[in-house]
Amino acid sequence: MTLIDDSGDATQRRRRGAALEAALLDAAWEELMEKGYDRFTIESVAERARTSRAVVYRRWAGKAELIHAAATRAGSQRREPVPDTGTLRDDVIELLRRANTTRAQVGVQMILQLGGYHAETGSGIAELRSAFLSGRSSAMQHVLDRAVGRGEVDPAKLTPRVTAVPFDLYRQELLMTLEAVPDDVIESIVDEVFLPLVTVR
Repeated sequence: MTLIDDSGDATQRRRRGAALEAALLDAAWEELMEKGYDRFTIESVAERARTSRAVVYRRWAGKAELIHAAATRAGSQRREPVPDTGTLRDDVIELLRRANTTRAQVGVQMILQLGGYHAETGSGIAELRSAFLSGRSSAMQHVLDRAVGRGEVDPAKLTPRVTAVPFDLYRQELLMTLEAVPDDVIESIVDEVFLPLVTVR
């Protein structure tokens, strides 16, 4: 006879520590992306992860804390090499194109699904975005450092606000259209706005 304790079934008992936590966080992120914050429940996460609610509550106080942790893990799973095309223009365009592939769907889901998160916690999408991106080195910073080394960019112009311009404008387009940003818009962001702000004259 298989004995079942309050930690779950036989499968649950084989998962401990980091493996169990990863399974719970993956399940939480999948639930959030599919159902949104308002329909997200601890019960549904436990069911998807094939465990019990008690196991989830022993680690996180509620769904807001669980979602924050799930966003941190989801972001940590998405790492790509920094583009190195030889020019700042092409590197930044490539970063924005990759964002269409790797982040646009997540970004749209956050915009559409997380109204309840703000209402309940007082926090917004920016906080979850920070969690999603935490633990990563900045690809944009690597690109800019190389451009400075090539003499393309005036480092005195690289304030935090200016450095953020390409992705700030990218997110604005995403927010307005709820679709991946077209290539011509990406090139316009880089050529008409960003490069004139940072390049050496």
